[in-house]
Amino acid sequence: MTVYIDPPTWPGHGRLWSHLISDVSYAELHAFAERLGVPRRAFERDHYDLPAQRYEDAVAAGAVQVPSREVVRLLHASGLRRRKYRAQRGSS
Repeated sequence: MTVYIDPPTWPGHGRLWSHLISDVSYAELHAFAERLGVPRRAFERDHYDLPAQRYEDAVAAGAVQVPSREVVRLLHASGLRRRKYRAQRGSS
């Protein structure tokens, strides 16, 4: 079981955030997040958004630290990447 986390460099809501992912399954990712006490509402398509103050907790629990580009590469390679939905213009 391997869960990965990138550095907290993503700004939002007055904080910096990390992305927590699995390269095996969403079930593995949800189980890891649950053990950390991360609410399910922090899950967005294919990752959890984790505030900077929880970064060390995730690493201590076993998340592997990787650069942000590696997070994207791992998601693509595993087939778990889910892109944002884009509504088509001009369609109702």
